[in-house]
Amino acid sequence: MLKNKTVSVFLATTMMVPAVAHAADAESENSGDDILVVGDVLYSNQINAVKTPTPIIDVPQSLSIVTADEIKQRGFTSIGQIVDYTPGVNNTQGEGHRDALVFRGVRSTADFYIDGVRDDVQYYRGLYNLEQVEILRGPNALLFGRGGTGGILNRVTKKGTIGETFGGGQIAIDTFGEFSVQGDINIAAGENIGVRVNAAYESLNNHRDFYDGDRIGFNPTVRFQISPDTTLDLSYEYADHERFIDRGIPTGTDGRPVSALRNVVFGDPELNFTELEAHLLRANLQHAFSDNFKANFSAFYGDYDKVYSNFYASGYDQANTPNVVTLDGYIDTTERQNLILSGNLVGEFETGSLSHTLIFGGEYINTSSDQNRFNAFWSAQAADRAADILANGSSDIRTDQTDFLIARPLNLRGGVGVRADGTPNVNSFGDFTVANADIASPNILNDDTRVDIDVFSLYIQDEIEVTDWLNVVLGGRFDSFDITVNNVPNADIRSRKDEEFSPRAGLIIKPRENVSFYASYSESFLPRSGEQFANINGDNNALDPNTFTNLEAGIKWDFEQGLSFTAAVFEIEQSSPQPNDNDPSTLDIIDSKIRGFELQLRGQVTDNWFVSAGYSFLDGEQVDATGSTTGLRLRELPENMFSIWNSIQISDRIGFGLGLTHQDESFINNGNTAVLPAYTRIDAAAHFDFTDNLRLQVNIENLTDTVYFPSSHSTHQATVGAPLNARFSITGRF
Repeated sequence: MLKNKTVSVFLATTMMVPAVAHAADAESENSGDDILVVGDVLYSNQINAVKTPTPIIDVPQSLSIVTADEIKQRGFTSIGQIVDYTPGVNNTQGEGHRDALVFRGVRSTADFYIDGVRDDVQYYRGLYNLEQVEILRGPNALLFGRGGTGGILNRVTKKGTIGETFGGGQIAIDTFGEFSVQGDINIAAGENIGVRVNAAYESLNNHRDFYDGDRIGFNPTVRFQISPDTTLDLSYEYADHERFIDRGIPTGTDGRPVSALRNVVFGDPELNFTELEAHLLRANLQHAFSDNFKANFSAFYGDYDKVYSNFYASGYDQANTPNVVTLDGYIDTTERQNLILSGNLVGEFETGSLSHTLIFGGEYINTSSDQNRFNAFWSAQAADRAADILANGSSDIRTDQTDFLIARPLNLRGGVGVRADGTPNVNSFGDFTVANADIASPNILNDDTRVDIDVFSLYIQDEIEVTDWLNVVLGGRFDSFDITVNNVPNADIRSRKDEEFSPRAGLIIKPRENVSFYASYSESFLPRSGEQFANINGDNNALDPNTFTNLEAGIKWDFEQGLSFTAAVFEIEQSSPQPNDNDPSTLDIIDSKIRGFELQLRGQVTDNWFVSAGYSFLDGEQVDATGSTTGLRLRELPENMFSIWNSIQISDRIGFGLGLTHQDESFINNGNTAVLPAYTRIDAAAHFDFTDNLRLQVNIENLTDTVYFPSSHSTHQATVGAPLNARFSITGRF
């Protein structure tokens, strides 16, 4: 049967952590016609990652869930902080303006979802309105289509609750001066209506010069219980985000970040910035035809307007010119509208001795994306180039790069500065005028494209219970990806239609009800236009899709006290665009193979002790590449990553936490000439409950004040980790 379950979207957020208990041990209580099941099923009455009422132990892939309560207790303020404590996943810099992750060695800026719907624009995502964050590792093509080779991250938002009025909020400040306030209010607006409003304001600050900004989030939602069998959720979210872009520091002759330069910001205090304004509309309609068959339909519309402007270190010769750095830069704008319509029919039925959980669904995506990029245009370089061309007939002087003396701060503000040789220099991102400008300013316009995309998808998956100890998962997804690209500078309009089938198969063996062994196989694809549809210049073949295969096997074991252990081994073959070592604004296509395994232990050791521990071993190499030698190790692929967090409740009022995260050294670039050093960071937390509804909390990051470099984007852009810092918060409920 479909179990007639309305499974909690927050997987027991009233508890200290999400329990991953065995189904037979789950607590349930009657709630009208629904049964509330706490802790065992990765599904909600809203769209969620796996879309079927499947117990976690029966999902043939690794996953991690972080609830809203845990986000508050751990003091997380970003996706990146959650990832620090997630096995098999690490952060990449994202050029200082976006969430960017490496799932099992597969880099991604687009495998992000909100309530199961694609959220592919590059930006930093807030946590203020979330019920939980789900990180699925391994094969995801069937349910999510293109991409998703190494994993996906799904944010589940808070929804209106019918029949209850409650509220809560938090005020926080840290030792850098960052300040935030957020609120969550739910109102029973009628017998069958629940209205909920989540809002947040953050004034941003950190350890780096010039860093500031602010972020506003506003998310009202309404839930209508149209009938006992039909529910409608409506949501509007407004996001407004501005912040300074910091792309880190260069590497030296030893290929490692130059620690002596860790306090220098290689950018412009006024022109290194990103701005995002987004309007997101979501609707979800659910209907139960019977106890055995339910359906949902969702509609999503997102309007995104983004700009980011930045200078960054693109060249540094520590041996010969240790006091000089080369800067490059550009300004990039994106205007994107996403319309996504999807529907699913989920049913449970029997055919003879076989029990089936079947999902059949379809999705339509229309994307209109306009983007352009102007390179930096330095007046002194333009004059040099013009003079050289007039004198010699040719020149290799680049107008988008220039040299500055290294100082704190650099002699650059608002695009006006002085070169290392003392020559005044002004940047205008392509609008500066000098004599003979027609020959002095080549390639200032990096790209200007208008992209229209239509995607039609159909998918079906059957979870078959053959016996009490054997389940089989079979399914496939058909995607029709139709892209039209207007390359404005060349007046070149091209289109291509790719039709791809992505199969998935899984086998789950359960010798005991609380133990499962699984194996799975999946295929996926990614259009060669890239995750952000910008890599479309050049030959028509640039639009051919990349294909991926993924094999995974593992074990899941749920202990009686609510402790869960997962182990997985996997192999991924992928082909994907990667930033060129010498010119990060261009992309190389890298074919690679990644193998590894990961371990995860999570849950309650005792009533007062919660532990979350993870380990991953990753090994991967480039098997084919343009612009790079094959056989090299993949960039930003640490061989070993380990993390552990312990939360201990000393008394009814007092608790503390202690943990660490470790990452082995990895290569910054595909050529394996630049290295991110290994690091270990220790974090801690403590809280005191004044009352049942009022908590004072402190979260301490980098307890030992370690100097470390957690991520990078290219050879001379290594992120500088934050020193010892603390965040103080007061959280209340009413």
